[in-house]
Amino acid sequence: MNLSYWEYKSWFTDMDFTIVGSGIVGLNCALRLKEKHPKANIIILEKGGLPQGASTKNAGFACFGSISEILSDLKSHTEAELLALVEQRYLGIQSLRKLLGDDNIEYYNYGGHEVFLKNDKVLYDTCLDGLDAANQLLKPVFKEAPFQVTENLFGFKGIQDNYITHSFEGQIDTGKMMRSLLQKVQQSGIQVLNATEVIQMEDLGTSVLVKCTDFEFKTMKLLVATNGFAQQLLDEPVKPARAQVVITKPISGLPIKGTFHLEEGYYYFRNIDNRILLGGGRNLDFKTEETTDFGSTAIVQNKLMDLLQTVILPDQEVEIDYAWSGIMGVGRQKRPIIKHLSENIACGVRLGGMGIAIGTSVGRQLGDLF
Repeated sequence: MNLSYWEYKSWFTDMDFTIVGSGIVGLNCALRLKEKHPKANIIILEKGGLPQGASTKNAGFACFGSISEILSDLKSHTEAELLALVEQRYLGIQSLRKLLGDDNIEYYNYGGHEVFLKNDKVLYDTCLDGLDAANQLLKPVFKEAPFQVTENLFGFKGIQDNYITHSFEGQIDTGKMMRSLLQKVQQSGIQVLNATEVIQMEDLGTSVLVKCTDFEFKTMKLLVATNGFAQQLLDEPVKPARAQVVITKPISGLPIKGTFHLEEGYYYFRNIDNRILLGGGRNLDFKTEETTDFGSTAIVQNKLMDLLQTVILPDQEVEIDYAWSGIMGVGRQKRPIIKHLSENIACGVRLGGMGIAIGTSVGRQLGDLF
């Protein structure tokens, strides 16, 4: 064990709860455990210098499912299952807003819009035909019809004349959300150790042996909140899904406000700080994007630039300022996996690209397992 007496005594002695992953789920799990067990020693282990995965790398969409996504999900979920999923997303956003406050996360309810390209007329017509049924199904969650047809107010080119807008969707500042959440965790007396990768765990019956890259220690309970990296520790049906993102330099007088989806949600964009953030494209090469490696590919980057220059900001000079990628956790089912793996180990993973919406509630449900 490559720990000094002081390190072991100060950080890894008498540990009640150890959480793997300092993203939205892990931090909310820690807060919930502290509520239930105020005197407990709780530590969060994060393999990255900042939270890896998607929590600090997502697009900041407070979304519940575009019209095409809802209609598509009805093919693989019952109406009751889908209603429960959407309700979980909606209540999760409300929990996040209540926990941190709208000002601290820069929450704005500008609406979420699905934009249909000219050659997507079949999908557009299908969504129009299914609009009333989707509104009727989801009305119990939002108390009124969420979807409505709206005009192309922002001058996007090569699209159908109208969007289909979800009037309850909004956006947040991802970085401010995570900083506020981390600050709340630290103020609660919960330790967070970065650059500490867990490589193996073993339930010993009375405790859990946690093996990290350079040392090991014991904890009473272990909770895994690694989402897109779940397969590295767990035998659960969660696959990594990389999402590539770019953001422009500031654009003077940018009129665009809101969150936008294209091509059944495989592309998405929004305004932030007078910039356009644009991401997606894993549908161009699913196999390559099923990875835990951060990075970019020419095929996706070229497509994002094409959408930016021909659809979103046509006939404008646009420069990219930052580009990055995040790793989501997806599977055949969209319901998250929140369960015991053994008597002393549990997990909360597979957020299906809806981490902003359901991360708070998944974290709290994970904490409620102990």
